Amino acid sequence: MGRNPIETIMGAVVLIVAALFLVFAYNTADLKPVAGYPLQAIFLKVGGLETGSDVRINGVKVGSVTGQALDTTTYEAVVDMTVSSEIKIPEDSQVAIVSDGLLGGKYVRLEPGKSDTVLAAGGRLTRTQDFQSMEELVGEIIFLATQPAPGS
Repeated sequence: MGRNPIETIMGAVVLIVAALFLVFAYNTADLKPVAGYPLQAIFLKVGGLETGSDVRINGVKVGSVTGQALDTTTYEAVVDMTVSSEIKIPEDSQVAIVSDGLLGGKYVRLEPGKSDTVLAAGGRLTRTQDFQSMEELVGEIIFLATQPAPGS
């Protein structure tokens, strides 16, 4: 039995369309790391933050996490990230690791400060907030709910 050439051509067309769809999806999904200048932040807990996670300001992606390491003297997590070169981060900015919903991944949230001095490439963000897991938050709520009322 010989193969019909139309089936071969149709199979090739399907593969080409699938490849074009994957290229389109990759380009529009904004999965590529953001090119820019490097910054660092130090946290006690990063809570599952991954390399490639977003760095966002007011929900808008402005950078990417490029790496993580453990400081062997202080045992703190050092997070390396890049921020788009159009965005200038004031040195008094706050940085936090937050969750993108209950089942979402983690990302770095930048809250720009008011300082006129901006961080240079390779600068370090010093005002950090560690990641709080859902279990820790529930524990705090239970602790507060079980405390006796003041004056009783």
